[in-house]
Amino acid sequence: MSSQELAVFLRRRREELRPEDVPAEGTLPPGRRARRTPGLRREEIAALAQVSVSYYERLEQARAPRPSAQVLVALATALQLTEAERDHLARLAGQALPAENGGAPEHVPEGAQQLLGKLDGIPAYIVNERQDIVAWNAAAAALITDFSRLTPDERNVTRMSTRFRDTLCTGAPGSESDFSQQTAAQLRAAGARHPADNVLAQLINEFATHDPDFASSWRNHAVRPMPSVRKSLRHPTLGELEIDRYILSLPGSGFSLVMYTAEAGSPSAAALKSL
Repeated sequence: MSSQELAVFLRRRREELRPEDVPAEGTLPPGRRARRTPGLRREEIAALAQVSVSYYERLEQARAPRPSAQVLVALATALQLTEAERDHLARLAGQALPAENGGAPEHVPEGAQQLLGKLDGIPAYIVNERQDIVAWNAAAAALITDFSRLTPDERNVTRMSTRFRDTLCTGAPGSESDFSQQTAAQLRAAGARHPADNVLAQLINEFATHDPDFASSWRNHAVRPMPSVRKSLRHPTLGELEIDRYILSLPGSGFSLVMYTAEAGSPSAAALKSL
């Protein structure tokens, strides 16, 4: 990762904070001028992290040496980063080793396959870090599409959402933006773990070109996970369905389990049972 990536990430997170977000025990330097730009000022983050203003300014200008682990902890606390963002910050600063292999894992753990089969009546599939669908159950195929008829390149969550947007899947109000933000966060984190994965880099460029919401989230360096989003599916036989899409990370495997459920007692829940 380049120092430019680190600089952009720091700036984006700083711009998200407001003075009122700083805890009471935090100390901000006295304001000397009206705020003309969003977020905290550089000198304010420097004060909270107890680093020099000039050093922090050079970090955001991609001109400073890589920060030490101690400085990273201080910056993460000052910027109020989530656990996922702290991990991403460390990787951008070269404090965490990338995954040993250059790309996404290939073999789905046996336990994950067994879990997928036990989700009777719950549409579910497993994705790798590129968001390729690598395993699925019968309910998922009945709800979404017959994945076996697709090529491996076509069995990608984001590619499919674009392909079926006008025929099978449409987004509930706001959900397409949430879905794109969710995908951008997942691929941003995956890119930090697999900097040598050229296929992943090509996917990111492809999605950023065709999905404005993805491109916006990518530019904003979104890495906060969104474990669930609500979508509206237009199924050819079941009609309109209001579905909640949940993502569960499978620790240590590089895979995630994606499940589709509906609110208990709703028409959509009844329709899912028919699958």
